[in-house]
This record gives sequence, structure tokens and C-alpha cells, in this order.
Amino acid sequence: MLAGERGYHVVRLSGALSRGGRHRSLGFQSKLLIMLLAVSIISVVIAGAIGYVSGTTSLRNAEYQRLTQLRESRTREITSFYTDITDAASIVTHGTQSIAAVNEFTKAFNELQTTPLPPDAEQAVAKYYSTVFGPTLAERTGQPVDASLFKPTSNAATYLQYEYTVPARGDFDASLKMVSASDPSAWSAVNARYQPFFADLTQRFKFEDAMILDTAGNVVYTAYKGVDLGANITTGPYSTTALAGAYREALQATSVDQTFISDFERYVPSYGKPTQWVLSPIGRDGVIAGVLALQLSLDEINDVMTGHGRWVEDGLGQSGETYLAGPDKLMRSVSRELLTDPKHYAEEVIADGTPEDIAEREVAVKGSVLLQPVDKLAVNRALTGETGVTTARDYIGPEALVAYAPLEIPGLDWVLVAKIDKSEALAPVNTFARNIALSTAAIVLVVSLLALLFSRILIRPIKSLANAVRRVAGGELGVSVPVTARDEIGELASAFNDMSASLHTKQQLIEDQRRENDELLATLMPEPVARRYRDGEENISTHYRDVSVIYAQLLGFDDYSRSMPTAESVAMLNSLVEAFDEAAERHGVERVRSMQDNGLLATCGVVVPRVDHASRTIAFANELTDIVGRFNDQHGAHLAIRAGIDSGPVTSGLVGQRSKIYALWGEAVDLANRVHAATKAPGVFVSDRVHEAVVGIYSFSDAGTVSNADGSEPVWRLDVGSRQSA
Repeated sequence: MLAGERGYHVVRLSGALSRGGRHRSLGFQSKLLIMLLAVSIISVVIAGAIGYVSGTTSLRNAEYQRLTQLRESRTREITSFYTDITDAASIVTHGTQSIAAVNEFTKAFNELQTTPLPPDAEQAVAKYYSTVFGPTLAERTGQPVDASLFKPTSNAATYLQYEYTVPARGDFDASLKMVSASDPSAWSAVNARYQPFFADLTQRFKFEDAMILDTAGNVVYTAYKGVDLGANITTGPYSTTALAGAYREALQATSVDQTFISDFERYVPSYGKPTQWVLSPIGRDGVIAGVLALQLSLDEINDVMTGHGRWVEDGLGQSGETYLAGPDKLMRSVSRELLTDPKHYAEEVIADGTPEDIAEREVAVKGSVLLQPVDKLAVNRALTGETGVTTARDYIGPEALVAYAPLEIPGLDWVLVAKIDKSEALAPVNTFARNIALSTAAIVLVVSLLALLFSRILIRPIKSLANAVRRVAGGELGVSVPVTARDEIGELASAFNDMSASLHTKQQLIEDQRRENDELLATLMPEPVARRYRDGEENISTHYRDVSVIYAQLLGFDDYSRSMPTAESVAMLNSLVEAFDEAAERHGVERVRSMQDNGLLATCGVVVPRVDHASRTIAFANELTDIVGRFNDQHGAHLAIRAGIDSGPVTSGLVGQRSKIYALWGEAVDLANRVHAATKAPGVFVSDRVHEAVVGIYSFSDAGTVSNADGSEPVWRLDVGSRQSA
């Protein structure tokens, strides 16, 4: 090339480099600046995220703890409430006055069964049911009512309701104050004596009613003289009530100290209001004369569960509450929002799936007991006996933090739930997140300024390297990177060349090591397993339905080797192992383990499926015997082979985490080992399955039995050298 032409090409190349420099996207300085900013910003964001998550977790845990404490507090309060009630009932039923009252009321009630009724009694009672009780019950329940179904059927009930229930016209307070109807009956005289006591009992303990029942199921007395006065709860319209069920339990009590609590029910005499009873037998010295039934006040239970409306003071904020639920997954206490914001309550529960008519009914009666479904995660877990906390949607509102537990109140399969909206409980996290965001923005601004300064300092050596690269690009071309200076760029180029040569050498060493590893794997496991292991498969196992397994043990070698040097004994053992391996290869037998405690475990039909695996295994065992015999003749030894063979399903694979071991297990392996151990004598022993497979090829003799899952099976000894012609 002429000098002028060479100069022309150099100038053209330099021009191309200059044009390329003008069109490049981002310089190294810009990339370095972006990298520093990215690392700094990501670090700050990650730190902020960790702080946010940590703060949220801590706040949630603190809220869970607070809810748990409130749940336990409410549990103690409601349990104490029922304990006080049952204790009061038990004390009352032990008193002389209660025992006298049940006897006198029962006697007077029985007399009324034969007492003539006043002339207009039946008509007045019927009119009361049709004009007062029936319409009021329909209005309170929101359902049409046939009041005639509840009319008294006995003479005594009609008499008492005519004298006491009808005059009160449904005014329970008036009937409570009525001591006597001024009629000549013995019942009214008894009522005049005991009404003040039971009226004081109901008012003092805030019961809805106090009722005495005789042993025949008759309501012989009630404090409020409702339509259940004189009714029989075992045969009449109230026989299927929870009151009737608890009454039957009370009659079967083993002690008059026992009390029984019924679940809530819609009790007709209370105009369908959710009603709960505490019953206790009345009697002395183990003799039950009757039963006292106390109707609990739903308002008292609601006061306990709402903390008398002091939700905020109890730490429940604006959305928290505690409520009870029964096994039917309906509420047993009033909902907070139903009391504070009925309209919003109805919208929320309808949106959650509550039927619209149910929600409207709850608003109308201002109660959610036996109406509001709470088929939610917390209730379901508590009904199974679990106690804990969780975050999940509840029957109202958005996702909530919930603490739940079953109640330990005899006779009641209830659970208690404490909840608060997640948004309210974790509201401080939002403030925390805003502070983190502002701090992050300030830190990013400072980091940006520092990154700009540091990038300019760091880019100066790189620019010197770029100038050197341009000189190389101007004509100094070669396969390797030339070292043109002894500065940082020269050291980098020299280090690159050294690294390239070093990598080439290390690659050769790696290839050599890989070949050695492959050869070692071939000696430890079959090639298909080794191939799967090299391919990175972790859990390697294969099931084989029908293969043969041989477990052979070399007998007498330990005694034989004691009389010779260690090196010589190892050489002798190696010669035997080599002969065994050659025999295995000829017969298509795959070795699993060899010479561990002078034992050999091998299979036939695993790597290469074979229909004649049993015959091949026996032939291999025969040859092992021949090899040991030749060894004995050559060395004057007295070694022997004892082998056990079985056929059947096995599983093979690699086991172990740090060090992999090729192992074989299964029914055939176990039976082969037990067949081998069936006798201490040398020889080849086979299971009954192997004997049946080759019975026409080899001859055998009986060698005893081995136990198996079904009992025992015979073991057969191979007559060595007994192969028959087909």
C-alpha cells in the first residue's frame, strides 16, 4: 500500500470514530452517575420499605395483643355473668321458701284442674288471644300468627289466665304487681304469699321472668303471668322449645346443685323475643319437687358485650366491637353499628350477603341476636375449638383484625370475637409512611449531588483509557489486547491477557476432572442414574415391578486374611471382586454394593429389562461359587459363598444430601436378605417366587422357611451345578 493511501484510510477511520462519538447514546460518566443514583435510591427505598413493613407488623402485633386482652377480658366478664346467674339460681332453689312454694303451687294448680271455670272464662281468654296476644305477636315477629294454637288446653291454665293474664292486657309490669286476683282459689292465696319474693328476685337480678314447673311439666307459676302460665311444656305447643329441653335435663339431674343453661330461642310468650333460660331443680336430699326457670335479660348480656356502650374507652376506637356467636353461626349479642348507625349497618351487612329482609328486621327490632349471620373465618375457627388472631373480612365493614376464642360456659357452644377495622387499627402506619416518603425524597436529593461530584472524579482515569483505546483503534490491531503503557489501563490489559490464559488452563483442568468424575460415577451407580444425576436432577428414584435381587456374602475371608499382611489380603480381595464383577457383566447382573462386610448386593433386570432375570441371577450365583472354589484350590483357602435370591418389585435411587449413595430397597431386597440369613450354612438359597420361576431349569432342596407379612414361606437351596436342559 502506498503511504498516501495508508494516510487516507487512517483519516477515514478517525472521521468514522468522531462521527460515532457524536451519535453515541450515553457516556460512561452518565452511566456511572445513573448507577450511583440507582443504587442509592434503591437502598433508601428498600430501607424505607423495610421500615414500613416492620412498623406495620409491629403495630399489627400490638393491636392483636390488645384485641387478645380485650377478648380475654370480655370472656371473663361474660363467664362471670353466667356464673353469678347460675349461683343465684342454685341458692334460690335450695331455700326453704322455694321448696315450699313449688309444693304449694303444685297442689293448688292440681286443685284448679277440677275447679269450675267462671261462666265467661273461655270466651274472655279466646278473645284475649285473638285481639291482644295474636296481633302483638304478629307485629313483633313480622309474621302472620294463628293465636289459637297457643290457647290453654287445661282447666287450670284457662282459669289462671282468665284471672291474671287477661286483666293485665299484655302489660307485664302490671301483672308483676298483681299479688292476688281476689278469687277464692287456693292458688291465689299461695300467689299472695310468694309473689313479692319472686317479683323482688326478678327485679333485683333483672330477670325477664321467674317460672316454677312441677315434675309433670306444668308451669304452675310465673312472676309475670304471661300466656305460658298453666301451660304444659312437655305436651303443648312449647314442647319443642329450648326451655322444654333444658327442663328435661333438670329433671334428670343427679344433684339439686346442678344448673342448666339453654341457648337463645324465639320464645312465643315473650312475643318472639330471643330468650334464654337458666334452670335449676328445686328439692332437698336428692328429691326433686320441681324446677325453677329464670328467663335471662338480653339487655344484660348486651351490656356486658358492649361494655355498656363504652367502646372507645375500652380501646375499640370507632369501628371495634366484641360479639357472641352460636353453633348456627348467628349472633348472640347485639352489633355495635346497629346501635350507633342502623342505616349504614343495613347497607354494610346487605353488601356482605345478608338477605335484605333480615337486615330490615334487625333495624326494626334494634337487635341482631338470632338474625345476623356471622359465617366468617374467625367464628368457624373458634367453633372448632381454636383460639387465635387473624386478619380477615368480618360480617360488616372492610377487612378487620380479629381475635377469637370458644367460651367455656357449660351448656353453651358459643364463641367470642373481638374485632376492629384494619384501616383504623393501622392508621398510624399511614403517617409513618408519609414521613418515610419525605425522608426518602430529601436523601435522594443529597445523594444526587454527591453522585455527580464523585462521578466526575472517577471518570478522569477512564478518559485516559479511552484515548489509549482510540490510538489502538487507529492501527494497532491484534488478537490479544496490547499493553502500551504501565498505567492503570496497561495493568488492566495485562491482567486481561493473564486472565484469558489462566481461564484456558483452568478449563482444561475442569475437563480432565469431569472425565474422572464420570468414571467414578460409573463405578458407584448405573449409567442411567449417573446421567440423571449429572443433568441436575435432585430426587432420583425409579420403581421396577419385577426384577431379581441377590445378596451374597463371602464367608471365611476375615479368618483367612488374619494370617497374611494387610497389603496381600487386600490384593486377594481385589482379585475376588474383579472376578465377581466380570461374572456379573457376563450374566447381565448389575452391582449395587460390593464387599461391604464381605457382602455383595446386585440386581438383574433394573438397568436392562430381562424376562429371564431369575435364571440369570441363579447362574451368576453358581459362578460365584465356582470362582470361590477355584480361589480355594489355588490358595489353599476355605472360603464359601452364602447367597439369597428373590424376585419382585424394588425401588432404586440416590439418597443423602451431602453425599449421594445409590441404594436399592423394596420387598424383593428385604426378602433376599432374609433368605440369605435363613441359615448360617454356605450355598445359594432362593425364595418361593424364584423357585417357581426356574423350577424346570434348576433343581432345589428344602432349606426351611422365613417369615413374611402373611406368615412364613419356604426357602429352597440350589443344588450347585444342577442346571437341567430345557
